[in-house]
Amino acid sequence: MEQTNNKIKETLLNYSLYIVLGFLILVVIIRDPSFISVKNITNILSQASTRGILALGVAGLIVLQGTDLSVGRVLGLAAIISASLLQSTTYASRMYPNLPALPLILPLIIAIFVGGIFGLINGFGVAKLKVHAFIITLGTQLIAYGVSCIYIDRPPLGAQPIANLDDRYVNLVTGSFNIFGLELPFLILYLFIIASIIWFMWNKTTLGKNMFAIGGNPDAAAVSGVNLAKNIMLIFIISGLLYGLAGFLEAGRVGSATSNTGINYELDAISACVVGGVSFSGGVGTIPGVLIGTIILQFINYGLNFIGISPYWQYIIKGLIIILAVSIDVRKYLEKK
Repeated sequence: MEQTNNKIKETLLNYSLYIVLGFLILVVIIRDPSFISVKNITNILSQASTRGILALGVAGLIVLQGTDLSVGRVLGLAAIISASLLQSTTYASRMYPNLPALPLILPLIIAIFVGGIFGLINGFGVAKLKVHAFIITLGTQLIAYGVSCIYIDRPPLGAQPIANLDDRYVNLVTGSFNIFGLELPFLILYLFIIASIIWFMWNKTTLGKNMFAIGGNPDAAAVSGVNLAKNIMLIFIISGLLYGLAGFLEAGRVGSATSNTGINYELDAISACVVGGVSFSGGVGTIPGVLIGTIILQFINYGLNFIGISPYWQYIIKGLIIILAVSIDVRKYLEKK
């Protein structure tokens, strides 16, 4: 009997996070049953798409026993640059009044390049300078925010939202396609494509195998011939590229960009990874888990807004979810030891 009780207690502890998340979702549905509709679900998936791309970038760093606090600000900078280059040519208050209509691929490449530069800086700091990921990404977070403020706050217009975006850009991001009679946003397709590429990288390439080896035991990986610095830098660069892509998509999704675009997005990305089973102890994580974590958290975010819960309480709930998720992760790690 005692053994059965211990087993039940163990199961409840291991799955307590999902029990809490399920309870929150149930509260939202009971409070307003109209929440469960095709429109709301597609909206949730659309909003989860850019967060999901960010989470896919952060997940690789957490597998390496690292993290990234610059996520949101790098996304914000990429979003601002993308929006500034793709404002409607008929808009009188354009940031670049004489700029012709650019091909969409050019701002996309620039946004991805900007993200890659920050990924390179972060990776160099961790791999070569041996600075802890927390510190180097805290620094680049501030740098990205400073650059965003300088870029957007220019005379004669000053710091105002970059809006009135090119219809081609908005349609590329917010358009939809029909499948089996359902209108699904392009953003879901983009997330699926990126997730498939990252899944292949994680599971079918030498870089992916090295990433898990380094995260599991860096010393053993080094002894077995893995180039730690090279692989760590590559994972950081890939993460930065994903942040740049997410920034390009986020500006198009929202329809504008400001210096506050991307604020606290790193919390959503890290939370999604931890909820999805990516371990801070390193060497553990799956792409489906990251996607499920992203969707669950966005489901809760959207649901709490839907039933009118104060944003202040939402911050508290998110914080508690992060604490609970990490506590469970640490507990599992200690049990293994």
